[in-house]
Amino acid sequence: LDVNIVALTYLSKRVLPWLRSNGRGHVMNLASVAAFQPGPLMAVYYASKAYVLSLSEALHNEYGGSGVTVTAVCPGPTETGFQRASGVPSGRRPGGPQLLSAREVALQAYRAARGGRRVVVPGMANRIAAFLGRHMPSGYTAQFVRRIQESRLP
Repeated sequence: LDVNIVALTYLSKRVLPWLRSNGRGHVMNLASVAAFQPGPLMAVYYASKAYVLSLSEALHNEYGGSGVTVTAVCPGPTETGFQRASGVPSGRRPGGPQLLSAREVALQAYRAARGGRRVVVPGMANRIAAFLGRHMPSGYTAQFVRRIQESRLP
């Protein structure tokens, strides 16, 4: 919560007025595809990412026309090397889509921010998950996410 909410809010309050006074700038905030749905068994993480998404969308609107943009970057599981080094499962389900590399996620995020986009969800599977998370009943998505999380438990 300190990183995803407190630090993000503090830094936004400090940086955005300065960027506005310069008449230009781009801010990228790292949300997650998790921001679009409830997340049983990881509820605080999912909720904190929903905060990042909501704050970023609101700030994007507030700073519209000022030359400053705020982009929420919402990747799904990403191949970073962290999984291998830490022994944590990669998040890729057998037979599921290939994970995007950290480089590909970063490139898509950079292009989106430079293009003034409000939200970017890298990867087709992640875009589908975000769409479903926003348009399906939350009780259904909560059950679906819970099954995924339970399948990752040791």
